[in-house]
Amino acid sequence: MTLKFIARLRSSRVVVQDQLEVPDQAAVGGGGDGEDCCWAKLPPELLREVLLMIEDSETRWPQRKTVVACAGVCSSWRLIVKEIVKFPEISGKLTFPISVKQPGPKDGLLHCFIKRNRSTHTYCLYLSLTNALTDDGKFLLAARKHKRPPHNDYIISLRAEDMSRGSSSYVGKLRSNYLGNRYTILAGQSAHTGSKMAKNHSPRLPNLKHASSKVHLVNYSMAHISYELEVFGSRGPRRMQCIMGTIPTASTAPEEPARARSEFSGLNTDIFQSNPIAHSEPASMGNFLSGSLCGQKNGALVLINKAPRWNEQLHCWCLNFHGRVTVASVKNFQLVASPENRKIVLQFGKVGKDLFTMDYQYPISAFQAFAICLSSFDTKVACE
Repeated sequence: MTLKFIARLRSSRVVVQDQLEVPDQAAVGGGGDGEDCCWAKLPPELLREVLLMIEDSETRWPQRKTVVACAGVCSSWRLIVKEIVKFPEISGKLTFPISVKQPGPKDGLLHCFIKRNRSTHTYCLYLSLTNALTDDGKFLLAARKHKRPPHNDYIISLRAEDMSRGSSSYVGKLRSNYLGNRYTILAGQSAHTGSKMAKNHSPRLPNLKHASSKVHLVNYSMAHISYELEVFGSRGPRRMQCIMGTIPTASTAPEEPARARSEFSGLNTDIFQSNPIAHSEPASMGNFLSGSLCGQKNGALVLINKAPRWNEQLHCWCLNFHGRVTVASVKNFQLVASPENRKIVLQFGKVGKDLFTMDYQYPISAFQAFAICLSSFDTKVACE
């Protein structure tokens, strides 16, 4: 019965957004909520059981697009899907756009990879679909480097073809200082929720292209990254530190059941609409990039890179990536909460000329992990 139901759903006129892009709930109001279609008349108890079976069976992409399609049928379906789709930290699944800004899974690293395009200065993040180091992947985020002296910006977007700051797909950006040893992760938040949509009385989801392209955004500082300067000509592996301003230190404690204080992590968070994020003061960004660390921690989680060991036989610095990294590079790193804490929160390493693996877990999100990894791509003359 469930398989026939899924087949009918896929063959219906439901719009499936394959790029993890679902309009916010406020924008799907009025006559466009699909309440007059035949699918909305199903008994709630039966509908919930069917949607639960779909959620349990469609666990991986691309099959998981069926869950996205179910959320786009009408408001009654959307409410049930919102209840049964668990947060990534519990389910380990990335389903909707909001998932890239929610903390990763608690039970292990989520495997992703980054493809670099040198000619266009773009970077694309994909979710790994298999245990192999490389596969087709599921697109998650894209970034483009913009050189704007005295600093560089990496604009991060939900769409690879639209990476402008004023776009509705804008997620945030990474900004560096002149030396490339200090970075700030800025999260974009719309000043007003819900774009103006053209009226659409079809039971289908409205086309995102109908939305107003002008979106007023405010950037909030949510994390700071610093690379230690090498002095007196000493050479060695990079040493980095990440101050996660929106995540408390207690989030890494084994006995701490509370969620990390990251944006979109509240229990009542709508999977289609972002909530106001917890953030540090925007004014602190300038002080940090200029070299001031005073007042930056304030109980926030601090991640440091795991110190590599010198291998006498190979004559190089080595880290154990458990097969996830195959090419030696100064860019490779693993982040932990403390030297005594062996739990790896984020690891990044090279596997090809322009291919890198990125594995992360709770309490950071895919967006935060991607931004941290982008900072490693820059050449750091004074840090290595």
